[in-house]
Amino acid sequence: MSLSAVIVDDEQLARDELAYLLKSVGDVEVVAQGKNGVEAVSLIREHAPDLVFLDVQMPGLDGFGVIKRLVDKKVPLPQIVFATAYDQYAVKAFEVNAVDYLLKPFDKKRVAQSVQRVRKKLSSDLAPAEKLETLVKMLEAQNPAASKIVLKFGGRLFLVDQKDICYASIEDGVITVATTAVEGQSNCRTLEELLESLDPNLFWRVHRSYLVNINRIKEVVPWFKSSYQLRMDDKKQAEIPVSRAQTKRLRELFGL
Repeated sequence: MSLSAVIVDDEQLARDELAYLLKSVGDVEVVAQGKNGVEAVSLIREHAPDLVFLDVQMPGLDGFGVIKRLVDKKVPLPQIVFATAYDQYAVKAFEVNAVDYLLKPFDKKRVAQSVQRVRKKLSSDLAPAEKLETLVKMLEAQNPAASKIVLKFGGRLFLVDQKDICYASIEDGVITVATTAVEGQSNCRTLEELLESLDPNLFWRVHRSYLVNINRIKEVVPWFKSSYQLRMDDKKQAEIPVSRAQTKRLRELFGL
């Protein structure tokens, strides 16, 4: 039985290596590759593969976040093999009933074993998707990384809690995220992509170039021609413009 597979990893070399090893295993067709969690969700919806090799750590939406997003969107879940350079995620991987867990750098024998496990799962009467949907709810509470995003600052990478984010802006294709403590850059390419990885109940796209954390709005400042700006709770107390299209929601939100 030939298997269709999707590979998702933010490193091109890792994707190429895994695709090469799968070709040597035989009867596995790599139908698509993605480089982040948002692409993973889209590719899984589009191709409905038998198997997904999913990196755990990716900018924006991580591997566990991908599973949660698929469950939330009621997308049929494929067999999942997590791949990462860090073994501390192994327990969490199996908590969501992953078929297997691969450590980087990949080994041909282990990749072949993963494919064999997938075949065994698919040929059995067990349906992992139902169990996965139940366990992912547990994961949401157990996995603190799912509520964090990665920021680059001073040549270093920081994991920050969503609740500490004040706002994000985009200029010349670069996304800057301001938190209560630091200001750094996101690897996301667009604000839409960043917003996909954030809690929709907390974050609001107030302007084409800005999104804000509603809980970090310190003051609503009246501006020209019945418009408003939002003074945020970051160190600089930045003032964020509200577009005309979003002014109505602002008034409803705060009873203006």
